[in-house]
Amino acid sequence: MNSILLFSHNPIHNTQIFDSFQDDTLGTSLSTIDAKTFSHSERYGLHSVRITLDTSWNRNQIVMIRERFAKYQIDLLYIPSLLPNNQTSLFVFDMDSTVIKEEVIDELARKHGVFEEVASVTKKAMEGGMGFDEALRLRVKHLAGLPIQSFKEVYDLLHLNDGMETVFQFVPSNGCKLGILSGGFSPVLKLFSKKYPVDFFRANGLEEKGGFFTGQILGEIINREKKEMYLRKYANEFSIPLERVVAVGDGANDALMLNAAGIGIGIHAKQGLKDQITNWIDFTNLSALVFLFENTF
Repeated sequence: MNSILLFSHNPIHNTQIFDSFQDDTLGTSLSTIDAKTFSHSERYGLHSVRITLDTSWNRNQIVMIRERFAKYQIDLLYIPSLLPNNQTSLFVFDMDSTVIKEEVIDELARKHGVFEEVASVTKKAMEGGMGFDEALRLRVKHLAGLPIQSFKEVYDLLHLNDGMETVFQFVPSNGCKLGILSGGFSPVLKLFSKKYPVDFFRANGLEEKGGFFTGQILGEIINREKKEMYLRKYANEFSIPLERVVAVGDGANDALMLNAAGIGIGIHAKQGLKDQITNWIDFTNLSALVFLFENTF
């Protein structure tokens, strides 16, 4: 049974729902949206409404209805089915600007006095001037000579994204697995996974010599293709079907991973990612993920 999930920091009123659905261009008349199918829930500072649908929607309809709810600062997700309470699900996250608020490479570059150089490469890559792999190698070259202890110093300055603490509490308590697939760096993830309930992670390794980084990447680059590959790999290892896999990210590098998952969600996503996916969150935060479970309604 398909569901629409609505999220807001404020109570969601039925009048807002009916007003947003009242448009013939949606191909959905008011008669198919019955208040009897609404389930309300409130947790972790968020209000949510689940609307059960007996029809399937295409992406254009979902985007159109999301725009109507946006005027109330209400987020909308279209979910084929909620996650069952008695079966293991898998949550996979991007790291920078998803799990944490910062971009680690930017913080390292600031510390090393090469922020402008790194930012210029990032800008060129975002404008389509070079691919992810090439851009990452160029940015990492600027980190040559950075002391190894800089990672711990930068790690201590990082902040969890809003709602991620809730996810770390709620997801493991529901018997689910949680992993991070990052285009960032392994030294940060190693520190991070010691503090938080992360079952696995993949990130880029950095070569070091004599207590300093050489500016070279060690091993494979975790790009968009590798993120999708590892999502499928870990789902298979845990014997979890893709329909019970949730993937969350913010950038175009996450698109393949999000589309491979049964539930792919952009969090405060960049437009380059939104153009490639169906579901994203603009106004609320990662606490919304707890409403993906059946037992939250």
